[in-house]
Amino acid sequence: MAAAIPTLPDLDCPHCPRLVAFRQSNRREHPDWHNAPVAPFEPSGAKSDTRLLIVGLAPGLRGANRTGRPFTGDYAGDLLYATLLRHGLARGRYDARPDDGLRLVGCRVTNAVKCVPPQNKPTGAEIAACRPFLAEEIAALPKLRAVLALGVVAHGTVLSCLNLRKAAYPFRHGAIHHLPQGLALADSYHCSRYNTNTGRLTPEMFDEVFRALAPAIAT
Repeated sequence: MAAAIPTLPDLDCPHCPRLVAFRQSNRREHPDWHNAPVAPFEPSGAKSDTRLLIVGLAPGLRGANRTGRPFTGDYAGDLLYATLLRHGLARGRYDARPDDGLRLVGCRVTNAVKCVPPQNKPTGAEIAACRPFLAEEIAALPKLRAVLALGVVAHGTVLSCLNLRKAAYPFRHGAIHHLPQGLALADSYHCSRYNTNTGRLTPEMFDEVFRALAPAIAT
């Protein structure tokens, strides 16, 4: 039987002092924002139907930290959800709002770190503090076949969750690592505006990652 996915950190989670201070500052400046740990975005059907888990770095300040839904409200979400829609992993319309009616199909979107960090750069200690949530999230998905890591931090965190050596599975955009647990771990540069503006990641490159993943997550 799959383990129960734990409750997210408390809305006033005290474990990371720097993130606590940043959260409190954002609450004073933007009291109408979410400003709390961001829950995963789940498929519209049963949680157990998840075949693909997409792991990002952390909520964006004006994206998920504002809206309360991963990759919602910033450029990274524009590219991610448009790509999911093209590949049949989402239905409806993405309108950068948590109530836009967008539905995920067989996939789940989460982050390695649940709270927004300053400059979008969590520390090693903050990543470690949130790791148990991701580890239990992975363990609680019985039909999971693949994980897509968006960036080096997500890649390393997934491997740590599975007690695997990072040196054995180096991050490389477009790589698909076949793990002992039977999972495929796919790597992509993060779909951030910076990466797309600099040409490090193009929409065509991102599409190719999902095309390569399709056999691993086929029903």
